[in-house]
Amino acid sequence: MNTQLTLLKSLALILLVTVLSCDDVHDAYLGAESINQEQMMEHIEELSSDAYMGRGTGTEGEQMSVDYLVKELKAMGVSSGVEDGSYVQPFPLVGQQSSNHTLNVGNTEAIYFDDFVAWPAGEQTEIDIENAELVYVGYGIQAPEENWDDFKGLDVEGKILIIKNNDPGYSEDLFGGSARLYYGRWSYKFEKAKEMGALGAIIIHTDETAGYGWNVVSNSWSRERFNVKSTDASSVTELSAWITYEFADQVFEAAGLDVDELLTAADDPDFEPVSLGDVRLDASLNATYRTINAKNVIGKIEGSDPKLKDEYLILTAHFDHLGVTTPIDGDEINNGAEDNAAGVSALLEMMRAFKSQQENLKRSVIGLIVSAEEVGLLGSKFWAENPTVNPAQISANINLDGMNVYGYTNDVVLIGYGRNTITELVEKHAQNTGRVVVPDPNPELGLFYRSDHFNMAKVGIPAIFPIPGSDFVGKDEAFSAMIDSVSAANYHTVNDEINEYWDLSGAVKDTRLFYKVGVDILNAYDLQQWYPGDEFEATRLTSLNSEL
Repeated sequence: MNTQLTLLKSLALILLVTVLSCDDVHDAYLGAESINQEQMMEHIEELSSDAYMGRGTGTEGEQMSVDYLVKELKAMGVSSGVEDGSYVQPFPLVGQQSSNHTLNVGNTEAIYFDDFVAWPAGEQTEIDIENAELVYVGYGIQAPEENWDDFKGLDVEGKILIIKNNDPGYSEDLFGGSARLYYGRWSYKFEKAKEMGALGAIIIHTDETAGYGWNVVSNSWSRERFNVKSTDASSVTELSAWITYEFADQVFEAAGLDVDELLTAADDPDFEPVSLGDVRLDASLNATYRTINAKNVIGKIEGSDPKLKDEYLILTAHFDHLGVTTPIDGDEINNGAEDNAAGVSALLEMMRAFKSQQENLKRSVIGLIVSAEEVGLLGSKFWAENPTVNPAQISANINLDGMNVYGYTNDVVLIGYGRNTITELVEKHAQNTGRVVVPDPNPELGLFYRSDHFNMAKVGIPAIFPIPGSDFVGKDEAFSAMIDSVSAANYHTVNDEINEYWDLSGAVKDTRLFYKVGVDILNAYDLQQWYPGDEFEATRLTSLNSEL
């Protein structure tokens, strides 16, 4: 850790210790005691019951969830977080289903699903591309703070970009080392292609660079895809696609190039784009669309300080799940008890506790309970693009997506550990109860970019995403392994229900910890901040400076 970062952390901790000596903060901590297993279980049992039909986006189950959440917030005395007083932020989604896919590169015809998947980059109903130039652009990254630009001034208009997945991870001094940053996410690659005005973008899949097999890509991208409906559906970029490593090998060989050499060459900051010359691309497909309406639920608790009440802590949790799917042993409802009725329950109980201590909280609290997370983090994306308060006024985000429903743990796992000053607060409260905070055990999977806090971070808000620990108190490694197996087997299946292993004592302990962290954020002298050099620091500084 560099000296500047160490000094910044020390200064932040000193300021926090000073502010936390005030009586209001200690009184506000008492609200944590109101968070208990019985109330948390009530919310989970209700939202994960068969009556809610798996809480699928745009379904009757979603509306039932919205009605329940609004009722609970009103009963707590929490105010509406939207101007019309309804507690509801509606947003339209467009579903896209593509068909009749053909892709020819040079003299090689690709087989849909086996070799490639493709879809329109915008809301085009028909794609017909002929004789398009292909250019390999390495990772397709432009990162000024890393002194990295894979395009080197290339004009990409009318060209199809071929892109290596992930980001450079060979040095701890670049792009977070082995940790996958946003630059390494497939979504960044497609967004960058649009920003640059390319005709299309194709990502080369390998198990290593993706972190999952081709089956995940082919199954996910061959289904109906959802996005927030755009007011301007036009797009210069027409095609988005993935291809297998094996097909990429054929394409590069036809151009007289070695795919392995070029994948390796992408790690050099001096890499320059490579045209595939006379090997051109033809592609065609059709697409149909449908619009569905989704809804976020937003509550607000106003702070007591006349000046600071216009600054906020925002809590997020998604209430949607997978709805009704193909029956397995007669069960077709994906109840989503752990994912994410448990997280919604934690948010509601934190809001109840904050409301009980409202006079002791200087800043205000927003409870943002989003829909459409399971179809692409779209509820939080819509809020970030259409915020109910200016993101520059939000001190921090705590995202609750899945809770520890299997008992006490000694550890608290923090996705986003060491990226912003919230880490210091979590560590302080964990240490006060004899616990330890640990970073993401699998940073190469890029979990920081796979839940709703990511959309908060994209608009500059310092954010954390705590996930369940694995060091269970009084249990051996065999128990932990068994719980990991149960949780993994239930994830995104009809089996995500309350079962005999559930023990909400761990969820209560964690929720109380996050509540106290929230109290600190609400009563600190200053807004929370990203540490110097973080990929979201520049966005935050721009946001804050625009308010001056």
